[in-house]
Amino acid sequence: MNNAATIIFFLSVGIAVLFIVVLYQQFTFRTGMRSKLREISRDLQKITDTDSDGKIFVFTENPELMELAAQINRLLENHLKVKADSRRFEMASRKMLSNISHDIKTPMTVILGYLEIMRHSGACPGEMIWKTEQKARDVVELINQFFTLAKLEAGDMEPEISRIDVCEICRKSILDFYELLTNREFQVEVDLPETPVYVQGNEEFVERILSNLLSNVTRYGADGKYLGLFLRMDDRQVFIDVTDKGKGIDAAFADHVFERLFTMEDSRNREIQGNGLGLTIAKELARKLGGDITLESSPHIKTTFTASFIRLLY
Repeated sequence: MNNAATIIFFLSVGIAVLFIVVLYQQFTFRTGMRSKLREISRDLQKITDTDSDGKIFVFTENPELMELAAQINRLLENHLKVKADSRRFEMASRKMLSNISHDIKTPMTVILGYLEIMRHSGACPGEMIWKTEQKARDVVELINQFFTLAKLEAGDMEPEISRIDVCEICRKSILDFYELLTNREFQVEVDLPETPVYVQGNEEFVERILSNLLSNVTRYGADGKYLGLFLRMDDRQVFIDVTDKGKGIDAAFADHVFERLFTMEDSRNREIQGNGLGLTIAKELARKLGGDITLESSPHIKTTFTASFIRLLY
């Protein structure tokens, strides 16, 4: 092989090797780029799914990938700031509501005391005093409900859990409403086991739940003139059904009845207009006990609120 041929041969080999090296570098670059992008995607998904305070870390010399990671981290930092501001605002709102409730409750209690004295002394017409006293009591009750809801949502009202007999609480609760139901000519149907049924609960919480559900029937289901109180159970849960045959709740409103301040009644109908807190409080109390409250309604046929609790078999 002469010199010219030798030179051409080695040039050809060199060009081929250089071409192979370039192709390999491009392949390696693309493969590395895809790998880093997948890594960024996995880390971002993990941060999003766990709602953690993490950041994206990419070990690379590629300036585009470094810039991408930096911009993602800026977005994550902004998200954390918004989340922290939202939490502070929520805590401040709850604290404000709690303070307002307490500050109004005290003077209203004093006013009620003076009104009772005036009524008993006969200094003013009895009917006027009675109406004023009743309105004041309504305000105190509303404030108490706001105060209860504020404490529940702030986590300041944790129940002492114990073993309680819900049958006995159901009997006591329905007796508390006996006079009201009799005066309004309700048909009352009660089906409770003769033997105790125990749940994981708190007597005060369960009494409040039942009181709110029974009050809801006398207020919104009164046109059906029927109240049913039933207890059923399975191996894991106990269910208390409070039923009426009144106007019921349309499907469009069913998902909203447990929202605070939600009412379906015309605001002009003051005789039965509620404040929209009773069912909200009942559901929050049930959840504190590890249970829940659900609703099924067929207007003018059957409307049932079901409170569920964790059953104890011993």
